[in-house]
Amino acid sequence: MSKFLTRSITVLLLIAASSVFAHQQKTAISTILFNPRTENIEVMHRFNLHDAEHAVRHIFGKNADIIGSTKTQRQFSEYVSKRFAMSQENGQAILLKSAGFEIDGKFFWVYQETAEPEQLDNLVISHNALRDLWPSQINTINVEGKGDLQTLTFEDSIELLKVEFDHH
Repeated sequence: MSKFLTRSITVLLLIAASSVFAHQQKTAISTILFNPRTENIEVMHRFNLHDAEHAVRHIFGKNADIIGSTKTQRQFSEYVSKRFAMSQENGQAILLKSAGFEIDGKFFWVYQETAEPEQLDNLVISHNALRDLWPSQINTINVEGKGDLQTLTFEDSIELLKVEFDHH
């Protein structure tokens, strides 16, 4: 599935879900996409812009402006990147590099990517963005493109979650 189509479906589902809530959602959705065309792992984090606005003022000071300041946008992107990590169960870290960030409607997106390791049986993931700020923050990750869709939910005291991949 293309990145655009994946994002479009995710956005539509989340718009439907977000109409149930008001203002701060304290939820974020990420997609880890195994792209067979590029042989890369592409990570797309989607935060509600309203949440990101509140967060940057807490983290970077009351003058932080995620809508009008590229500097604040970069700072938030780096903040997210530092609080998201993937490794293999054997401890081998999977290092991600920034692939940019953008505001798209009511959302702030942070993109990361890396080459897919040759042998990958599992991923151990940590996603603590905003959870240090708001204990009620829920970060959901969809893992796509490597077998069946798998969904992980980071909430309460959950620090690490693992997905395993079948080899046919």
